[in-house]
Amino acid sequence: MPIRRLLEDSRLDQDEIEILTRAFNHALHSLSLIDRRDDPLAEMVARKVIEIGAGVRDPVEISRIAIKQLGISPA
Repeated sequence: MPIRRLLEDSRLDQDEIEILTRAFNHALHSLSLIDRRDDPLAEMVARKVIEIGAGVRDPVEISRIAIKQLGISPA
């Protein structure tokens, strides 16, 4: 899973990692990428989720913002 690999060496605590993982999974589901985690788009989503997660704590909101900022239309 791209987000776990990207967070391996982070200084985030377990709660923060859980929020970002939930946001990532929500975004993938919204974009119908849940079964395509090896898709380069999934890594773009993961990076955007991590970026946004620095200031937002709600996984659904992080997901929504990431999708909007990436300019991707949800399925």
